[in-house]
Amino acid sequence: MKVRATCIVDSMKAVKTSQLEIAYFDHGPINGWPCILNHGFPYDIHCYDDCIDLLLPQGARVIVPYLRGYGATRFLSTETLRSGEQAVLANDLLELMDALELEHAVLAGYDWGGRAACIVAALWPERVTALVSGNSYNIQNIARAMEPAAAAEEASYWYQYLFHSERGRAGLVKDRRDIARLLWQMWSPTWQFDDETFNRTAMAFDNPDFVDVVIHSYRHRYGLVEGDPSVLHIEAQLQKQPNISVASITIDGDVDGVDTGTKSHAAKFTGPHEHRVFQDAGHNLPQEMPELWAQAIVDAKKMG
Repeated sequence: MKVRATCIVDSMKAVKTSQLEIAYFDHGPINGWPCILNHGFPYDIHCYDDCIDLLLPQGARVIVPYLRGYGATRFLSTETLRSGEQAVLANDLLELMDALELEHAVLAGYDWGGRAACIVAALWPERVTALVSGNSYNIQNIARAMEPAAAAEEASYWYQYLFHSERGRAGLVKDRRDIARLLWQMWSPTWQFDDETFNRTAMAFDNPDFVDVVIHSYRHRYGLVEGDPSVLHIEAQLQKQPNISVASITIDGDVDGVDTGTKSHAAKFTGPHEHRVFQDAGHNLPQEMPELWAQAIVDAKKMG
């Protein structure tokens, strides 16, 4: 498959869920096989621009939503907790599928988006045709969050610890682009992105809820703040660290600056499963290696 670099030109759409008006782009025929691509932090829908071009000729209907706190996605009520915890991300994805009347779909994602996809695959496998997950099993084990890791691994989480303090919140408010650009550089050391590429995505961080959602996400995963009561039942299930039974392809980049490799997660995937390593790729797998990412989606669908 040959990459044709484009920007998304389709009209943005939106659907309402229990908490959000989710903005998304819907590419391809309405009767194509559905595939939902979920972005991570600090990225946005443009990480999938080239992947869309590669998937459409394969007969896919490609849906790319903005996560809560990003782009044009908005909360419906000022009273709703600006939660970024894993359970709400998964619930948003599930409710998006319901709103679009999708009985099932191929789910693909990395970072926050991969976490949402993994949880839906684990808890609602009947809704998932197949899964593609960057960094494998992305479901957080919050009960063990305070167990220390090796020093080098802890050092890579500096931004998470920064966000635990009000100094970190102030930093995001003052210059979220500065933090995001540094993370892009650290996490993807071989990816030579230009200013245009970064600035196109950075506009998504101007969402009025971006800071609150990000801060809550990185505090909740360490048990430092309470979660959204409406998804407490989901968080309770995630404490059991459920296996993923759907057909899955998991992927690492061999120069990922935030994760050293997740091949050891294989036991959590109890259905058809393949682990791949993208050479010279960092954390932003679909934007750095769109051909390989799109091929993984096609292959995972066949496995399912």
